[in-house]
Amino acid sequence: MARFVYLNGELVEEDRAAISVFDAGLLHGAGLFETMRAYGGVVFRLTDHLARLQASAEAMSMFRLDDDALEAISDGLTELLCQNELTDARMRLTMTTGDMRRPSLPDAQTEPTVFATATALEPYPAEFYEKGMTVLISVHKQSRLDPTIGYKTLSYLPRLMSLREAQVRGCGEALWFTHESLLAEGAISNVFIVSDDVIKTPPIDTPVLPGVTRKAIIELAAANGISLRETPLTINNVVEADEIFLTNSVMEIMPVCRVERRPIGQEKPGPITRRLTELYHQAVAEECQRDGG
Repeated sequence: MARFVYLNGELVEEDRAAISVFDAGLLHGAGLFETMRAYGGVVFRLTDHLARLQASAEAMSMFRLDDDALEAISDGLTELLCQNELTDARMRLTMTTGDMRRPSLPDAQTEPTVFATATALEPYPAEFYEKGMTVLISVHKQSRLDPTIGYKTLSYLPRLMSLREAQVRGCGEALWFTHESLLAEGAISNVFIVSDDVIKTPPIDTPVLPGVTRKAIIELAAANGISLRETPLTINNVVEADEIFLTNSVMEIMPVCRVERRPIGQEKPGPITRRLTELYHQAVAEECQRDGG
């Protein structure tokens, strides 16, 4: 069966899909992307993903997305899932600033390149969720002076390099700290710790990416009487934590059992991590069922 991608408003067979060699995303990494997860044919928190994309595009003066454009993208993603006969899927939506041959004056209106893919979900190993993941402290640093930090841009190579380093050393993720030695985030995830029954996570202005799953966790904690604070964290807070977990759309909630060779808590998923995992799965089931009709 032919597989399709969404490209500039149309579904195109993946083998025939192409963008210009002059595209700014290809030449300069000038673009944004969202990685999403679909359950039962419905993208979880799609509205939040599109809102983040829109806010990032405006903040970085990349392109403009009005409500009609967002609705067209939303419809295209749903159609893409259907056309590829996928229900549980990993999806990626990418937008670039378009063809570099077009006018580049500050007030010029250019058409962004928009494309999306949908593939069958390949989940993380079940053992990670049952026993916890080991993470590495990355040698790379996060700088608040970097204008791309806090946005999901196409300039992703440093993240992939640190993730690859972690994997080579037998770890599943790499934790990034700032030049001020504050915990920021994982290479591809947001980070939460639990200490004395209080969940703590770095504030957005650390800076960190405002993750969609991160936002869901904060909402679930508030709705269920679980104490959560956004607060600066150091390496000591991390290694002395009772529990640690990571979040992103594909991994959902990933327990961490070791920071390199140092065990965390009881070296297994803790009670608050397990409770939030239950609440998250409930939210997925309710929201996707409701939104999917």
